[in-house]
Amino acid sequence: MSRGRIGVIVAPANPSAEPELTRLLGSRADMHVARLPVRPGPSLADRLDSYNAALPAMVDVFGGLRLNAMVMACSEPRYLLGPDEDREQCAELTAATGVPFATATLAMREAMEHVMATDIVLVSPYQPWITDLAERFWKSSGLTVTQVVQVRACDGYSSYAVTPADLLSQVDPAELPEDAVLLFTGTGLPTLPVLRRLTSGSDRLVLTSNLCVAWWALSRAVGRHVTLSRVPHRRRVTAQGGRSA
Repeated sequence: MSRGRIGVIVAPANPSAEPELTRLLGSRADMHVARLPVRPGPSLADRLDSYNAALPAMVDVFGGLRLNAMVMACSEPRYLLGPDEDREQCAELTAATGVPFATATLAMREAMEHVMATDIVLVSPYQPWITDLAERFWKSSGLTVTQVVQVRACDGYSSYAVTPADLLSQVDPAELPEDAVLLFTGTGLPTLPVLRRLTSGSDRLVLTSNLCVAWWALSRAVGRHVTLSRVPHRRRVTAQGGRSA
């Protein structure tokens, strides 16, 4: 069986992107990872800006390794840009390398277009000012952000420190619609353990940064869109023909 090869660029301290992408890609593709340069000292805004500045050079770190797709699995710095600039840079890097390239934010946009999502609930672990930028980004992309759920770790705002229990304890009480599209931004979030809980017994669709990155990369690796769709909830039919929860 021929396996695809996917190049993934992640932030230095991201603890979740590789484990989650490994599970999502499964046996269909091999993942080859490079980490963005460490930038100790500067403010968060400066560090995020440095990740964007480093990206054009990062696409060369895989050398002569033949890849089917390349992804920047890092959402936060892209919110310093607009969606048009984000898409244009991805197109430029694709043309320069000959390898389909996307950022996590572009992969998320294309995933939402694929499932025809128009309204979203944005779930963000970022500091409030970055969450504001993320909300503006998605609105500028043509989406309606009906609600923003701000989540935080026990010691403050950090996607790397948020646990699955933190996510459930803050998203569950948010009184989300039963048919909502939830967009979790942040490849550093541990989202796979909470997907079943947040969709069980409802028609919700949960899209996460890592899920969208894996979907986008696999679609390029196999040459067609892989399955990514809402699965409607169906109540079990009892033997007497009635319905049970």
